[in-house]
Amino acid sequence: MTTGLIDTDSLLLLDVGSISTRALLFDQVRDRYRLLAAGSSRSTAGAPFNNVLEGIFSALEGIQKVTGRTVLGKDQNLIKPSTEFGTGVDTCAATISAGPPLNACIVGLLDDVSLNSARKLASTTFCNVVQTISLNDRQRPEAHIDSFLQAHPDLVIVAGGTDGGASQSVMKLLESVGLACYLMPENQRPVMLFAGNQELKEEVETSLSSLLELHFTENIRPLLDFQQNNAAQSKLAQIYTQIRSRQLSGVMELNSWVNGGLIPSPTGLGRVVRFLSRANESHKGVLGIDVGSAAVTIASAMEGELSLGVYPQFGMGESTGNILEYGNISELKSWLLHDFSEDQLREYLYTKSIHPGSLPVTEAEIDIEHALARFVMRKAVGSLLDIMPEGVGYQGDALLPWMEPLIASGSVLTKAPTLAHCALMLLDGIQPTGVTPFLLDTHHLVPGLGAAAAVNSLLAIQILDSNSLVHLGTVISPVGSARPGTPILRIKVTYENGQETNFDIKYGTIEVLPIPHGKSVRLHLQPLHNFDIGMGAPGRGGTLRQVAGGALGVIIDARGRPFQPPSDLRRRQENYRKWLWTFGVH
Repeated sequence: MTTGLIDTDSLLLLDVGSISTRALLFDQVRDRYRLLAAGSSRSTAGAPFNNVLEGIFSALEGIQKVTGRTVLGKDQNLIKPSTEFGTGVDTCAATISAGPPLNACIVGLLDDVSLNSARKLASTTFCNVVQTISLNDRQRPEAHIDSFLQAHPDLVIVAGGTDGGASQSVMKLLESVGLACYLMPENQRPVMLFAGNQELKEEVETSLSSLLELHFTENIRPLLDFQQNNAAQSKLAQIYTQIRSRQLSGVMELNSWVNGGLIPSPTGLGRVVRFLSRANESHKGVLGIDVGSAAVTIASAMEGELSLGVYPQFGMGESTGNILEYGNISELKSWLLHDFSEDQLREYLYTKSIHPGSLPVTEAEIDIEHALARFVMRKAVGSLLDIMPEGVGYQGDALLPWMEPLIASGSVLTKAPTLAHCALMLLDGIQPTGVTPFLLDTHHLVPGLGAAAAVNSLLAIQILDSNSLVHLGTVISPVGSARPGTPILRIKVTYENGQETNFDIKYGTIEVLPIPHGKSVRLHLQPLHNFDIGMGAPGRGGTLRQVAGGALGVIIDARGRPFQPPSDLRRRQENYRKWLWTFGVH
């Protein structure tokens, strides 16, 4: 998001997801960019249309009806640039997450070094690792070849060998890959990304260029104790788009609309999170999470260092049939407010995997969806902590460090019955620590802004600074443990008119200060009993000079960290009724 500003009047953002296709139109109003209209439709990447453009046309029809502005020509091509008659748009940016995850084979020398780096790289886009090949693997070469042919990977990621280091061992591992590709039909061979010892580039090209498409990037492990992923992540995003162009009809045409700038949705989210972390004066981290049907994407950045994880196994759609492979069913049941048997839960999850676009209708179905959202967010947070820089987590617990802000999206959140239900899902699933503003991306525009930044960084900055994201409220989450009912935080609130109010917050509660949107207060926080609120040390207090109100006000989550819901169903029901009442849901 550091590209130069250009004079662009209007911009169209397109997002092709696995369930929904969205179109967002921005234009200048009084010298500032504004979201003028949004359109959406069911995605058409799969049957019966099997062409992503049909869903885009339908979403654009919605925009044309709302604005009266024609953006598509009679030839069904985008009118670009805009004309003097007010038709068309000046520029277009697009993101994509449609289609099944890519099957990836990762190759590296040692499991806990280069293979681990390759796995982290694969997790930055929509990939399922279906095979690993390393020196630690005792399988014979012919077994590797058989496994490779059965796995039928779309992508091979190669790491291994520090720059100037091992060469013969890397080439020995690639022999199996080369032989397997030789046995495959040409039109079914995978693409290879080589991110290992740079001195092997010429030898790899000589050995494999006739067998499969090769891409090279800088070594992700140039030294044994040093990793660098930025260039490799960018190259992998390009490869993902290229593969999607071959797999899905209409993607190539869409990419031409954006002058080759189509990017995966996680890449766009990561760009925005990284930019905000660089601009963050508090030196806290920034967190973005998208609880999607195809995957849960979670991005964290601290002072510009990005950690990005894309987890198809935790998606709220087709993967739900296998979701319990990643956790015990009792973990899922612990978030439920209805008494479901294990068979009932499994039946719902399997049905959801067959019909990923189905919407919950009954109160019981909504309960399962919300419990599932909490479950997958907890799993995604734990997976993100595994790839974040060492020492970044909080006190060894599965807790994130201080984040400011948290940006959340995903239909399960944005289509919750109330904003209070959405906030409770985020509080339980993310379990933020310290002081964290919550922003809800109701239009799923943040990934698109990451794509738009390449052509119009001014628009991306202004939209992020506007009201296009819903400010749910600022959350204060003391970290610690105490007996229920024990006062753990003393708050003095100073309002804009100078009036002051004091509160004692008790452990085990959620409290809300009704600070309306557009207003701000000064808060003096004094933790008790050695609780930590992010002021530098446990027990240390301080003053927050301008805390902005939001749709839900200022939220104090005093349930402790890490938080586990009560094991007793009746107590869970009572607690959630009480917490919803606190938010004003009666």
